[in-house]
Amino acid sequence: MMTNLFSSFDPSTNFISMSFNWLSIFLGIFFPPLTFFFPQNRMKLVVLTINKTLFNEFKMLMSINSMNGNSIIFITLFTFIFYNNFLGLMPYIFTATSHMVFTFSFSLTIWLTLMFFGWVNNYFHMMAHLIPNGTPLILTWFMVIIETTSNIIRPGTLAVRLMANMTAGHLLLTLLSDINNKVNLIMVTFIILIQILLLLLEMSVAVIQAYVFFILSTLYTTEI
Repeated sequence: MMTNLFSSFDPSTNFISMSFNWLSIFLGIFFPPLTFFFPQNRMKLVVLTINKTLFNEFKMLMSINSMNGNSIIFITLFTFIFYNNFLGLMPYIFTATSHMVFTFSFSLTIWLTLMFFGWVNNYFHMMAHLIPNGTPLILTWFMVIIETTSNIIRPGTLAVRLMANMTAGHLLLTLLSDINNKVNLIMVTFIILIQILLLLLEMSVAVIQAYVFFILSTLYTTEI
């Protein structure tokens, strides 16, 4: 029995002091059937089309003309976050992306990697970003503080944005489910229709939030 609304997000399946709920993040490995590895099939065509679309977005933001390691990393990140978002909509499957420990680990890793690479290889370029063009001399020290603060909070904003959007929809569906036991049959039918619409909305949110994480991470890469 839930003691509060957020209890539905607790990793409560324990065995020998281990939480097996987090194993859901690896379920995507088992999704592709054996036919996916054949030369020509529809599933591979869908995946390749999605990857090509994402690469075109990446190429436009990064101003590159060929596939490189960065594009592969960010496209893989999009895929990983997307199927974890989508898995959270399935019954009895743990929603990993509704926890800060999951989202913050990704955003912090990306941010630290970009910062380390930028300050080591492009020191003067990174310093120039702290003072935008056209800033009056008297405000330069103030702009350095603002730009530094906005840079530091980036991993937090990335993590909170993904976590909050995935949590909000689940909480709303949980609230509507609790109401079903207290209303008549007509209201139950109406609430079920609302839940179906919310579930469709959550499916779109699963795609949009993965895409937003992908785009923002790519934009941060352009600054180094």
